[in-house]
Amino acid sequence: MSRVSGLVAAALGAGLIAATMGAGAQSLPEPGNRAAPGNTTPATPPRQAGYGSATNYQLECAGCHLTDGQGARRNDVPRMTDFVGQFLEVQGGREFLARVPGVAQSSFTDAQLAELLNWLLRSDIAGNSTPATFKPYTEDEIHALRADPLDSIQTTRNALLERMREQGLAINDGLADRP
Repeated sequence: MSRVSGLVAAALGAGLIAATMGAGAQSLPEPGNRAAPGNTTPATPPRQAGYGSATNYQLECAGCHLTDGQGARRNDVPRMTDFVGQFLEVQGGREFLARVPGVAQSSFTDAQLAELLNWLLRSDIAGNSTPATFKPYTEDEIHALRADPLDSIQTTRNALLERMREQGLAINDGLADRP
């Protein structure tokens, strides 16, 4: 490399570093910065927004279980589609659905959570898996179940799946047939 091209490269490099540092410095918040017009009101949290159950599902459940309840085998997220209602067929299954950490620790109120579970179990996601004898969750029931978190999700879930097998129920959760 010639002396001239070396100097040019050094100057370009210095200019790039200065431009990058300058851009970074401009993007840091300053004490006098103000919100852009229209962004001055904080967003309303979902539990205060008054959304319906379908929207609440999208906000807090679909990230893992997907929009249609298919779950994600590669992430050990069970499928709910045409299966989740079968938990209501076995002893302890009803409680399990309300005590699963993603449900019990959601940001929703007990009433919103009861509505969400009732919607889910009557929706296309649950399909025909919900028994005809399904009794809707109540706010008080959800409150009591949330106060008793699961100690071992997998152990509890496996015991429920075994009860389903004993009753001749098909396990169609997208995880049961994995090696």
